[in-house]
Amino acid sequence: MEGDRGDTSNPKSFSGIPEAVFVDNVDEFMNQPENSGGVDKVLRNLDEQHAKYKHMELSLATKRRRLRQQIPDLARSLEMIEKLKIQKEEVETQFLLSDQVFVKANIPPTDNVYLWLGANVMLEYTLDDAEKLLSSNMATAKKNLACVEHDLDFLRDQWTTTEVNMARVYNWDVKRRQAAKASS
Repeated sequence: MEGDRGDTSNPKSFSGIPEAVFVDNVDEFMNQPENSGGVDKVLRNLDEQHAKYKHMELSLATKRRRLRQQIPDLARSLEMIEKLKIQKEEVETQFLLSDQVFVKANIPPTDNVYLWLGANVMLEYTLDDAEKLLSSNMATAKKNLACVEHDLDFLRDQWTTTEVNMARVYNWDVKRRQAAKASS
């Protein structure tokens, strides 16, 4: 893929989504060798392409939803790191233990935190290292979200083009049949 992943002015997809080519001249399109199977085959192929675009959209929407949840979580973690950095004396707080069950805790001043990295892995970091890691993760998540948003926009254009192509081929076939009926 060419270009910077952060450049959303590029009309191409970051995820390798195939571009739907608009059928401008249906007669020329239907005379291409790959369309020799007839209108039903062409419409079936376009319908398959449309279904693939819809599946890609579902996948990207799921990724977007996950990223939209991850960014506020990272922001809250960064906010907590900042509070721990300026904390000079013990603080009493409450932690959520389970649904609607809280427990009181005293938090002494600290220079280290534990971060969940995923896959049931937790590591200890200094406050500065944790802040660097979380900031980096935040920047990556925002960049990925922008890419996913761009790909979703690109994808919507592709399935719209495919739907228009399907309608144009179908209408071409109707006109062709009507002309054949009228001439016989």
